[in-house]
Amino acid sequence: MTNLARSIVDQSRRRPDLRLGTVDDQITIVDALGHAAAHAQACGLRPGQKVALVASTSTDYVITWLACLLAGAPVALVNPNYPNELVDRMLAPLAPDVVLRADDIARARTSGPADLRALPGLDADPFDVVSYMHTSGTTGLPKFCTQTHDYFARLAAAMAGALELTPTDRVLAPLPLFHINPMGYGMITALLTGADVLTVGKFSASGFWPAVVGEQVSVLILHAPPVEILKKATTTGDAHGHRVRSMFYADRDFLHRFDIPAAVSGYGSTEAGGVSHLHRWTASDDIPDDASRHGGAGRADIEWRLDDHGTIFVRERTRAALFDGYVTDTGLNTGRDAAGWFDTGDLGRAEREDYLVFLERSAESIRVKGEFVPIPFVENHLAAVAGLNDHAIWKRKGALVDEEVVLYVVSDALPVDELRVRIDELPTFMRPVAVARVDALPRDAAAGKVQRRLLGQRPVLDWVELT
Repeated sequence: MTNLARSIVDQSRRRPDLRLGTVDDQITIVDALGHAAAHAQACGLRPGQKVALVASTSTDYVITWLACLLAGAPVALVNPNYPNELVDRMLAPLAPDVVLRADDIARARTSGPADLRALPGLDADPFDVVSYMHTSGTTGLPKFCTQTHDYFARLAAAMAGALELTPTDRVLAPLPLFHINPMGYGMITALLTGADVLTVGKFSASGFWPAVVGEQVSVLILHAPPVEILKKATTTGDAHGHRVRSMFYADRDFLHRFDIPAAVSGYGSTEAGGVSHLHRWTASDDIPDDASRHGGAGRADIEWRLDDHGTIFVRERTRAALFDGYVTDTGLNTGRDAAGWFDTGDLGRAEREDYLVFLERSAESIRVKGEFVPIPFVENHLAAVAGLNDHAIWKRKGALVDEEVVLYVVSDALPVDELRVRIDELPTFMRPVAVARVDALPRDAAAGKVQRRLLGQRPVLDWVELT
């Protein structure tokens, strides 16, 4: 592969009928690239400009992303559900030259097709930065990870191989495209393979199987929350007539219930090559309950090890197999030690010589409706409420599978009305659904850090459900 732009344009010549976009707004790859070229020119995008794309998933979002590739303008994909204040703080170290939001991408098809031949992105170096994806921000301000063209080529080759993807497939990745899962595993892997690739504006359990059946989807790209939701909210009858032959995210019950022949489990992160380990299961295998945690064998271009505590470290054997580093105020922080090892912060165990099983995130995190809650941001936001002597957020299991945010406070009395006002200012997935007044927060004696896993064990003086 030369670069993403050149590879996708070449793919359009081999498979001009390849379809992409949302299920209800599909477009051929030829038309998408034509509109993207015109959109790049209309937005004045130039090589090397850093672009921030802050918008919800749509076909115009995909076209705008392609416009950045064709222009040679590396693009930061930003969660549009984050408050503007948080987005501004995140973008400050990146200092983007252009910020594109919903109104900007809505014009993606207003200029008509344009000529692709002279676009500078087609000549980008494989090791140029093409994308920035941000971390979840569970322990601090979300940081942007730099990713090169070659990073995505390696990721796509590994994922396509595990899924046994071919140009005859139709992929559905129904998750927000600012995540590595739908963008890397789904969109980019499909486009570089020559397969159709569809997404949705918003995930819906009721609309999922009708889309899968109606569009004759053969490969799914999911992760834990939607899989669990679909198991609870849909039936085998809903899935009748589907043609799915493989999927990412291996769950034994899901495969057996919906009669899917094969699935891929994996381990990785935006930093760790997108995915550093992969394992393919078939429905006839003795699939364990924790199949989704089985990373399996490591990629040939990524080395890995466990330290004495079981922490997973990865190191690239080939340039660009991992991310280039984090964007900071003072430049690029590679995130590696002197020997080139990246500390993932995750815990795992080894089965056999080169087989990884992921155990848990060593960093505490809260995930609501598939979104990681930026804990420091929420706690700082709520600190403005008068009368709170101390406070922290943690989680409890939700009605389906998602976690819910719970606020623990130390105060003389619960300022419920003031808290409601402040909480309502947050995006829905960040809002605490209950408040518990306790006598003290459990903190580490050495550093004073809140021990969140112990919050649920504190005696509750007052408990208020907010929903």
